[in-house]
Amino acid sequence: MRTTYAFHTIWLCVLFTIGTTFGISAQEQEKEELPLESKYKDPVTRTWFNTYGNIRISKRLFWDAQTHFRFVETESTPYLSQIGQIYNRHAIGYIYSKKFNASLGGVVRINFNTDPASPDRNVVPEWRIWHQYQFALPLGSSMIYHRIRIEHRWTQGFAENSDYIFRNRWRYMFRMKTPLNNHKLQPKTFYISPEAELIMQSGKAVVASPMEDLRITTTLGYIATPRLSFAAGLMYSQGQELSNGGIYKQAWTLRFHMYFSPDFRKVKNKLPEIHFND
Repeated sequence: MRTTYAFHTIWLCVLFTIGTTFGISAQEQEKEELPLESKYKDPVTRTWFNTYGNIRISKRLFWDAQTHFRFVETESTPYLSQIGQIYNRHAIGYIYSKKFNASLGGVVRINFNTDPASPDRNVVPEWRIWHQYQFALPLGSSMIYHRIRIEHRWTQGFAENSDYIFRNRWRYMFRMKTPLNNHKLQPKTFYISPEAELIMQSGKAVVASPMEDLRITTTLGYIATPRLSFAAGLMYSQGQELSNGGIYKQAWTLRFHMYFSPDFRKVKNKLPEIHFND
């Protein structure tokens, strides 16, 4: 009951904040000229290699350590060709119960200029503060995850001396994990994991492009040990361009994940297994 009440409270607060922000933004921008029609750009192909570490610090605290390497296509090489971004996302998480945890931390993303004809800088950093609230609910032999993630980000263009732009990202993700060769999610088990995530954005720079990304993914995973899992999948995504809300970008992305969760505490201090792996 307490977890359900906490979920409803947090979700209502997020919806109120989004509605208030977008409402004020709409009033300020109602005189802006909107695009006459929507256009979809040709999809690009990408490959992401991601690691997720949940490192137990104490009975209730854990270190969320994530590193992502993201590659984008060139004209001659689809999917895996040139580096586009490198993520370092870290946070301190709090385990409220077996079914709920929250995290707070920061992100440093290194953006690489992938336009070979660009005269601008090749590399620029991006800074973020993020907090996350994740709920895990059993459904038969499967697990269902609801994840709310809010990010406050400062981005900069590749042009020399360009100003930083501040935006907020409002993310909700639904995921299901279902075992394929076993009756529950345990070591030596393959699982399938469909997921959908909606990423909205707000800020002064967001005129008519609040939907940054909609991601649809199916992943096949393998639980090697209680502390180590692997997964791979294909994601389709689309979203509005910041400069023109009538233009939608698309992408097909191969994603490869490694999940590790070391626990160096003494055995007598360890809690039972909890459902917070992302």
